[in-house]
Amino acid sequence: MTSMIERHRHAQRQAAADAVDELRAALAGGDIVLPSLGVDHQSPFTGVVLVELGCARPDVVRQMARAIRRGTAATARADD
Repeated sequence: MTSMIERHRHAQRQAAADAVDELRAALAGGDIVLPSLGVDHQSPFTGVVLVELGCARPDVVRQMARAIRRGTAATARADD
C-alpha cells in the first residue's frame, strides 16, 4: 500500500515528466535540442519537483529565443 505522501510525490514527478515531454516536443518543432533536459530531484526545501533545463550552447539559446519571439509575436497578432 502506498502512502498519501508517496502518491503525491509520484503525481509531482509525473507532472514534471509530462512538462519535459511537452517542452521537448515543442523544441523539436524548431529543431532545438536541450541534451540535459529532464526531471530534477525533489527540492528538500520546498518539496517541489523541478524541471532541469540544463546547459546549452549559445547558438542553441539564440535559436530558442528566436522561436519564442516568433511565438509571442504570432500570439500578439492573433489577439489584435
